[in-house]
Amino acid sequence: MIDTEPQTAGGKVLRHFTMSLDGFVAGPDHAMDWMATGISARPGLIDEYVQTTGAVLGGRDGWDASPGSRPYGGAWKGPVFVLTHHPEDAAPADGVTFLNCGPAEAVRIGWEAAGGKNLEVFSPGIGRRLLELGLIDEIDLHIAPVLLGEGIRLYDDPGGEPIRLHRVGEGDPTAVVNVRYRPSVPTGGSPSNEKAGA
Repeated sequence: MIDTEPQTAGGKVLRHFTMSLDGFVAGPDHAMDWMATGISARPGLIDEYVQTTGAVLGGRDGWDASPGSRPYGGAWKGPVFVLTHHPEDAAPADGVTFLNCGPAEAVRIGWEAAGGKNLEVFSPGIGRRLLELGLIDEIDLHIAPVLLGEGIRLYDDPGGEPIRLHRVGEGDPTAVVNVRYRPSVPTGGSPSNEKAGA
């Protein structure tokens, strides 16, 4: 499958997530253990984002689920901003600033701190509001070969209008992206053998 061009440090505001095939970026209670095994990324992908990310903007729910954790397994060391209505009771950590402001102001603060690199938005809820405000430059997704069935969706706006996207790269920007997977089965079995009673 043709991957997108490598990410560049162009001062963009981008939503960046690994997402399950059924549209979840985290499991229930923001669990991320589903990404620990059985998923591989192209070589150099993590380093690409470590080099192009200047700051991160996240939400309080995600922070509380894993306080003190750093993006990209701790390889990235820049400023993290957590948007919350109650900064006074948040668990503090070095390099983390808790903001109590509107999402547009949080983007302004994070974007300035990014120093010309990208501001990555790691919160689906904040990302939805920023899309509504026209403040997202790109949505960068890595679709993982897993179905979670429940959890935190990439985008959740019941009753809202569809948001049309244009794919970045060569070719028709409105073309459907086709992927094909097979369910993983226990050793020695295959779905077609099981259906045939083999």
